[in-house]
Amino acid sequence: MKPMRLYPLTLALGITAAFLSPGSALADPGESLSTACGSQLSDAEVGRIAELSDVTTLNGAGLPRLETAVERHREITSILVSHHDWRGLFSIGLDAVEHEAVMPLQRDPAAFADDEWAHSVSFELLRRYLVNVHAEFTGTPTDPAWTNYFALTRQCDASPARVAMAGYNAHLTVDLAHAVATSGTTAEDVTDFYKIVDSIAVKGGSIVTLTKAEYDADLGPLWRFYFVGEGLDRLAGNSQPSELLLRAADSGYNTITLANGFALQNPQTRPGAEQEIDALWRTTDSALDVLSRLGGL
Repeated sequence: MKPMRLYPLTLALGITAAFLSPGSALADPGESLSTACGSQLSDAEVGRIAELSDVTTLNGAGLPRLETAVERHREITSILVSHHDWRGLFSIGLDAVEHEAVMPLQRDPAAFADDEWAHSVSFELLRRYLVNVHAEFTGTPTDPAWTNYFALTRQCDASPARVAMAGYNAHLTVDLAHAVATSGTTAEDVTDFYKIVDSIAVKGGSIVTLTKAEYDADLGPLWRFYFVGEGLDRLAGNSQPSELLLRAADSGYNTITLANGFALQNPQTRPGAEQEIDALWRTTDSALDVLSRLGGL
């Protein structure tokens, strides 16, 4: 059975934008680094997360460097989840797919046409998240999509599922496109690109199960909304957005992300790609916010 491609709502949401109110949260620069929803981290734990997420100390290249980064992220996840710290709402799912989907492929010498590229794109994707975790735990600025996520982790009256999906939105809409660009992806790497993202898609159940078990947050409805468009009609009150999504699904989210990554590589098209990526994550975040307030998350 062919793995499911990821088909989110971002293209279809253009028609619903007028119905959406901004969902982004503003960070409070005075908030303690040890505090988010959940129990408070110790100073030692904050320091340890800052140390583990410091990508400047990730030496080497290829598979060994990726292995080290993945294990560092596992320890970060363990600390956050042990406190039910909401900053772990995204990490818990990422850690699961890294160990269940991505790394088994990365360790298989026959999995990819170009092992070096495959190791690089997966490392770059994780590296971008670690950079933002390091910024969060050292009090320095994070990228806009991650600023939104971390701010939401301090809004304890919010739906934890909605908070988690803000992280997946940042990861899949912004970071994956940049990882495609930074890893020097070419047309020859497209098959391997889909092999990696498809392996993640088929492990979506683990993300839903673990997040429910540790945070009592049900990502199921939100996951379906984000990836297959379920719930679009609730935003606009008619079937038109879903019909548009079905047509957009011929391209697919992974294809959109890949195209944006290629555009980022070209100095002439990079500014436009950056604007499109920024608009996509913000539009999606607004839709998730509206759905949350409608009781869909």
